[in-house]
Amino acid sequence: MIPAEFKYLFPSSVDEAVRMLAEEGEDAKVIAGGQSLVPVLRMRLAAPTALIDIGGLTELTGVRDDGDSLLIGAMTTHYEVQRDHLVHDHALLLKLVTDTIADPQIRHRGTFGGSLCHADPAGDLLAPALALDAVMIIAGPGGRREVPASEFFVDYFTTALAPDEILLDVRVPKHTGWSAHYEKLNRVAQAWSIVAVAAAVQVRDGAISAARVGLTNVGSGPVRAVDVEAALVGQEPSASVISEAALRASTGDGYKDNLARVLTGRALTAAVAG
Repeated sequence: MIPAEFKYLFPSSVDEAVRMLAEEGEDAKVIAGGQSLVPVLRMRLAAPTALIDIGGLTELTGVRDDGDSLLIGAMTTHYEVQRDHLVHDHALLLKLVTDTIADPQIRHRGTFGGSLCHADPAGDLLAPALALDAVMIIAGPGGRREVPASEFFVDYFTTALAPDEILLDVRVPKHTGWSAHYEKLNRVAQAWSIVAVAAAVQVRDGAISAARVGLTNVGSGPVRAVDVEAALVGQEPSASVISEAALRASTGDGYKDNLARVLTGRALTAAVAG
């Protein structure tokens, strides 16, 4: 199919992009890598009056060291995140999750920020962003603001972004030395997850000193499995401890409850094994 007619705008700066969004109104859309938006446009499930292409804003690309955190530009591609040494050293979970996203073509075009803003509950990056306490740095007519991941994902395909705002960067606290794993159940390779679990653990002196667990596609947004995390901290990383903690992974859905518990156990087992 052919998309409905729209105005195409190509800003040269973030400020210009924000101004264009404000001028074009709520029916305008930002396009980044286009891997989610373009298919929707072609099927006419969306018909924006204007597309504001931020693909030329190189200031929104790359991974930067910011002291205790990493700053990942919203326009950084999945491929760049996947291969970045800072991500590998300080946010291994993101690297492992990005390895599983779609296929090489999508990873070369799709963007880190675009995936988060799309907010598909089956998307791979939402749960690890939540589990790692990521913070979204947003620009709008009123200036810059920061929104933690726990408040950013509002509902199905809905975020805390206002219609005239743009995601600039994602601040991810460093989890240096943590081990991690992403366990994903899908029907066929490269398909959306039925359920997935993002797990990261820190083991010190033979005990789990900290744990982060996020669940994918078990509700209208990502879920932080805080009960699982609490059951792990201070315990030895044994099979029995992990099995008991994994039972606390709850989704409110009988079928997905079982999947979440099984996958949580697998993800944690693989993570503590390093």
